This record gives sequence, structure tokens and C-alpha cells, in this order.
Amino acid sequence: MATLVFGALGTALGGPVGGALGSLLGRELDRRIIGSPARQGPRLKELTVSTSSYGQPIARHFGAMRVPGTVIWATDLRETATTGGGGKGAPDTTSYSYAISMAVALSSRPIERVGRIWADGNLLRGAAGDLKTGGTLRLYTGRPDQPRDPLLSAALGAECPAHRGMAYAVFEDLQLGDFGNRIPALGFEIFADGAGAALACTLLKDVGGAVAQPVPVARSLAGFSHEGGSLADALAMLGEAVPMTLDGLRLGPTGDGADPVTLPAFIAWPDGEFGARTGASRSRAVAQGARALRYYDIARDYQPGLQRAPGRAPTTGEAALELPASLSAQDARGLIAAIARRDRIGGERMSVRVAAIDPAMRPGASVVVPGATGLWTVQSWEWREGGVELDLVRQPAGSPAPTLGADPGTPWSPPDRKAGATRIEAFELPWDGTGSPDTSRIMVAIGSDGGRWPGAELFVERGGALVPLGASGPARCVMGSLSAPLASSPALVFEPGATLDVSLDNTADVLPSSDLAGIASGANRMLVGSEIVQFAAAVPLGAGRWRLTGLLRGRGGTEAEAMADHGAGTRAILLDRRLRVFGAGDIEPATERFAAIGLAESAPAFAEVRDAGRSRRPLPPVHPRAEMLAGGSLSLSWVRRARGAWRWSEFDPPLIEEAERYEVIAGGAAAPLRLWPASEPNLIVPGADLADLPAGTVLSVRQCGTFARSHAVPLFTLP
Repeated sequence: MATLVFGALGTALGGPVGGALGSLLGRELDRRIIGSPARQGPRLKELTVSTSSYGQPIARHFGAMRVPGTVIWATDLRETATTGGGGKGAPDTTSYSYAISMAVALSSRPIERVGRIWADGNLLRGAAGDLKTGGTLRLYTGRPDQPRDPLLSAALGAECPAHRGMAYAVFEDLQLGDFGNRIPALGFEIFADGAGAALACTLLKDVGGAVAQPVPVARSLAGFSHEGGSLADALAMLGEAVPMTLDGLRLGPTGDGADPVTLPAFIAWPDGEFGARTGASRSRAVAQGARALRYYDIARDYQPGLQRAPGRAPTTGEAALELPASLSAQDARGLIAAIARRDRIGGERMSVRVAAIDPAMRPGASVVVPGATGLWTVQSWEWREGGVELDLVRQPAGSPAPTLGADPGTPWSPPDRKAGATRIEAFELPWDGTGSPDTSRIMVAIGSDGGRWPGAELFVERGGALVPLGASGPARCVMGSLSAPLASSPALVFEPGATLDVSLDNTADVLPSSDLAGIASGANRMLVGSEIVQFAAAVPLGAGRWRLTGLLRGRGGTEAEAMADHGAGTRAILLDRRLRVFGAGDIEPATERFAAIGLAESAPAFAEVRDAGRSRRPLPPVHPRAEMLAGGSLSLSWVRRARGAWRWSEFDPPLIEEAERYEVIAGGAAAPLRLWPASEPNLIVPGADLADLPAGTVLSVRQCGTFARSHAVPLFTLP
């Protein structure tokens, strides 16, 4: 506030120069009144991003940590184009997906294993080791004998290193569709060296010196990161939190547990900065150390956390210690409480001169000072001509501080969803008027149960081998089963009161509602068994169950299927643009079948083509009529339908077949008693041809198309 006031006042009185001088004066006044926060240690990273800068050091990590990694090799983006049918009245659409292969360095020292992996804050790899998107992951822990990665070896040749002593991960064909077709910000959970005292021992050993035993230092640490400089510098930084002293190559904690040493009598000599007469001096400083600790919180997926020491808050700003270590919230608060207590008590210092040279009085040792209460710690020593000068710091007295409660807050953790099992179904539908009527259109519905599902690879099983057809993409088809039987229907008119109950495989899927105009335009088509049904309203019942009301049955010439009951459990598939369309050249339905392999499968799921040849089969005629003529002849007539003509027209439908041909049959269609061909939608059967047929014989008609015959439609039953 003073900065703004004095800056504005200085500008008004002295122009730009006066404004600058006023701002400096106001900033100094603000600092003295309000104070400014101080920071010790390296700045913790709120959001870590994988980098790839030449010459940048690769960090060393100990224990359990979350690290961003460094990209050390990568390919260009690989593009894959997938073309699918748009359905009736819509053009084919082409979608593009992208993948990349890359290697990411994790630690410049060996680790034990890699746990979870985050990408843009979401889980890319779960705790169980399952990858949430397409691609292959290979992990190398930095063993001295680790082999070269096969992908890097193929790309780099003989120059490819094995990166021994460095832990790294290799992604091969990592699908980027979930990340906006770009490389996401990665985070890796790594584990190395255990935790607590074991981790501290590893830190000390990596310096190159002997480890002082016991090592009761940093027992609460779960992990520690060292991103540059020597390990001695890292330990000095750690010593801000847990004081440590260096004695030659022997590094141990302050007050290392040995029995305290009683100092001999003080001596005085004239030279030096203190104690010319008594050989000792004593002082007390005001506590100015850190009262807040920033750290990586384990409960927050290793994101930075902050804990403050108990007691009254400072009035001139709060000094914070930034420790690149992973801790629990309770251990972090206990650590900063101990730091604040040590700083408060450690302000009392003493410098003494003694004549005896005792190795037990090394830096870090506990000593008893004659004439002073409590224990003191040797901070440093210096050998002089007349003896040894010791700098001492008072140790905290009494029992250790009680365990303090701490709350890490309520973190957001991405759900660790397992990959859903892949489902695949294949079938042919009556031709809908798009594309060529002479080409078979085989539809493939592929999806998954609930859970994360990034897609699957499609194949056709041919001669015992799997021939690839490409990736399905992450869009799942809506599939399910009838949860209640569906009764038969004459499939003549819209049935507003009819209902259909379906239970979807993926409970997160949603079924849309429509009106009569939408239904007339072809909306909300669902394949139930082999019948095509349209529905108007979709009402959710919970847990993936839906009730569909307002049905139009037997669509696309499937009236015969509508006249049969559909039992509970009959498969139901929403017919929309998510279906994959294949031609007759992709598969031979009589001897081959489709297969799909997703992330959750070790073996493919198979699907044989149902209703093969249906797209080229003509629709059965409608409006049958029969009239007995004088003399015993029978006049028969019907109305032709055409493939692709889903909407009824008052005009004659187009002739899709090469020629207009029909067969009137007596008896069963498989083994007729009598057969009469016709080239028009009517026929007069002479009475003589009917005389020798048994009573009750059914006469029916079917259209003969270019590739197949339609179902037979009953015309007349002989009396």
C-alpha cells in the first residue's frame, strides 16, 4: 500500500524520477511494516512438464517421488486415417488419429520400479500397471546389465546406447487422441531405495564417505529429489531440515546418539576474538528461521503441500523452507515444528577454549559444559596453538515434541478406471439407399462394458490367421440386451403405447429421444435381434437400464422378424454413425469372422456375420390380394417394394433389380408343391393347376432379385 501511495505522490511532485524514488521509499516502508516472505531451498514445482533441453541435467531421485522425466528421443507424429459410413443421407467421413513413439529419462541413477503414470493430470497407467490408452510401454530401471531397447536400436542402429545406470521409459505408438493429438504433460511415480532411514543411508553412501551409525536422520522421508549440483550440496540442503555435520569423510546427524562428553576446564589466551580472560563467551540470537515447510505431499499424489509450525505467526513475514522431499502431512508438520523449536532454542550459543584434544569432541557430538545446564552440540572446532576453540549450540531439552495432527486437504485424484472388456458384433442390414445396391454392406458394432476403453484393433480371421483391418477408434457403439421380453407386432402403424426395456453394456451411454418428424427422417433406429425398431422417447431407469416408448416396428422390410417374440437377453444395437462398414471384399461370411483385441484382452473377441446377404436381398411384396374367378381360376395381385425405399411413397418404387421377376409358390418356400413365375405384380392361376392341390395349401409370393429371393408373403389359402 505504501508503495502505491508514495509512488503516486512522488510522480505528482517530481515526475517520473520522483515516482521512482517514491516507489523505492514505499517498498522499504512496506517491507519493514508488513514484511516479505523468505524462501530457503529450491522452488518446488506446482505443475511439472516433461522437457527436452540439450545439456539439462537429469535428476537423481531417492525413495518414492513423482517426476516429469526428460524426453531423450522421439519420432514424428504418425497419422492414421479411418473412413466410416455416415448412414442414410450422409456422406462417408474420414477421421484422423495420431500416435508417437518416444523415450523418457526418469532418473540418472537406478530405481526399483515405476508405479502410476499421469498424462495431463489423468492416469495414463494405473496402479495395477494397465495402460489407459493405446500403445506399448517398456520400462528400464537402470540396471548395469540392462539391454538396448529394440525400438531405439532399430531407429539408431549401432550407435544406440543401453543407458545403463539410468532409468527410462519407452512408449511405442502411444495414441494421442485423448490428449488433443499432442504430447501430454507426463508424470511418473518411481520407487527406489526404500524410505526413511534406508533412504538416508543411501544418500550418505552416495556422497562417497562412511555412514555414521546409527543414522536417525530423515526417518520420515518417503523420497528425495536432487536436480543438480553435488550430493554434498543436496545433503546441506537437507540439513536445513535435519541438521547434519561433516567430519572428514564421516557424515552423520547432529547429536548422533553417542554418550555426551564432559568438556575440560576452559583456558584463556590473548589472541582471538573472544575469551581473552575466561576462555568462554555466550550469546543469544532472536529466532529467524523457517516456520513453514513446502514439500511433496504423498496423499496429494506428490503435489506440493504446505505445513506451518504451531504457535504465534510472525509479524514481519513468514520464512518458508522448500524441501524437495515426499512426506505425509503429519510428518511434514512434525518436521517444521522441530525446525522451529530447534531454531528457537538454538539461538543460545557458546564459544569456549579448551586445552585437551579429544576426537570425541568432533562436530556433531553432544557435550556437557561445566557450569552450564543441559546438553550442547559441537557446531565446529578449530585447532589453535594454545588448544581447541569450540562453537557450541544448546540442544532442546525435555521430552520430544508430541505428535501433531495435520490435514493435507482434500485432493482431487483421477479415477483409476480399469479397461473395459471389448464387445464386437457383425451383421448385415437391409440396404438403406446409400452407396451401390450391388455391394454387400457388413456392419460391425464394437464397444465395451463400463470403464476406460480407448478402442481396439480389428481383424478378420482368415485361414487360422488374423488379418488386420485397422483400429476401431475410441468411439464405442451403444449395445445392450433386452431386460424384458418384447411381444410380436404386426408392424403396420406407429404404436405410441408400446415399450421396450433395454439394459446397456456401458452404463454411461445415453439414448436420445425424438419426435415423429425425426422418426420419419430415420432417427433412433435400433437392431433388436434381426428386427429394426424405431423409438420416440427414451427414459432412463438407472444403472444403465432404459425404457423406450413409442415404437415403429419392422423397419426396412423386417416385418417377418417383428411378428416373432423377442425374449429377454436379446441383443440390441443402436444404428448410428459409430458403426463400422465393410464390404464383401473384406470378409467371406461363410468361412471367416471378425475379431477385436482391446487393452483388457489377452485373447481376441470374435463375431460371425449375422443375416449374411441381407443387404442385397429384395424386400417382400406387400398388400396381397386374391379373388376367385368364374371357372375356378384364382386372380392374385400384390405391390412391389424396392430395396432402400424405407419411406412409403404414393408412386411406384424404383426397380433396383436387373429385371422384375416373381415366384408364386404353393406350399412351403423350401420345397414348394407348385411354382408359377411372373414378370408383373399380378398373376391368374388356372383352376386346373389348383385342382390337385390339397385343401389348406397356402399360396405365397416372393420377389426374385439379382442376387437373392425375398421372404415369401402369403396370398391365399385353398379351401
